[in-house]
Amino acid sequence: MKLSIVIPVFDERDTIEEVIRRVRLIDVGMEKELLVVDDGSSDGTQDVLKTISYPEVKVFFHKKNQGKGAALRTGFSKASGDIVLIQDADLEYDPGDYPVLLSPILDGRADAVYGSRFLGGTHRVLFFWHYMGNKLLTLLCNMFSNLNLSDMETCYKVIKKDYLDRITLKSKRFGFEPEVTIKLAKLKAKIYEVPISYSGRDYSEGKKIGWKDGIAAVFHILRFKFFK
Repeated sequence: MKLSIVIPVFDERDTIEEVIRRVRLIDVGMEKELLVVDDGSSDGTQDVLKTISYPEVKVFFHKKNQGKGAALRTGFSKASGDIVLIQDADLEYDPGDYPVLLSPILDGRADAVYGSRFLGGTHRVLFFWHYMGNKLLTLLCNMFSNLNLSDMETCYKVIKKDYLDRITLKSKRFGFEPEVTIKLAKLKAKIYEVPISYSGRDYSEGKKIGWKDGIAAVFHILRFKFFK
C-alpha cells in the first residue's frame, strides 16, 4: 500500500516548510509520497519550495493562480498511491490525525473518509457565521446527495485512488468540496467520518475562503447534482 498526500499551496510562505516537515515525520505504516502543488504564489512560497529536496517530496508549479480545485487536480494526476489524502498548506489541520483518518479504509470499511471538525475533536473557537455557513452548506449538500455528513467542507478527505480515477473533476476553486462529495455519492462510495482536531485561522493570519465562496458552493451543489 502507498499513500499519496496532495498539498495545494497558495501564498503560504510562513507555514509550508513546517507542514512538509510534519507530514514527512508522521508514521502511517506504509510508503508515502508528498505532492506539493504551488498555485501561482507571489509571496515567496515558490522560493521556499525550490529549496525542498527530499526523495518522497515532489513539487509542481502553476504559472498563475487557478484555485484550490485546479491545484488538487494537478496533484491527483501525479499521484501513484493506492490512497489519496488532501492536506492544506497552512497549520489548521494536524497530520497527527492521519492514523485515525486512514483506519476505516485500511480495515476495509470505507472507500473515502472525511475528517470532521464538528464531531468532538479539539478545535480553536472562532467565527459563529463561518460555523453556520459550513453547517448550511453541509445540510444542502446532504439533501442533494442523500448523505448525513457533519462537515462536507473539511479539508481532510481521504479517498481510494480507484474512486478518484472514476471521477472527472471540474471545479477550480473551493467548489471542489461539494463536487467530489456529490460525485462520490453518485458512485455509492462507502463514506465514513472521523473526528479531527482543528486550529483555525482568522483573516489576519491568512485565511482565504470567504462569503463569495459560500454562495458559489450553493451553485456547485446544484450544478453537480443535476448536470453532468
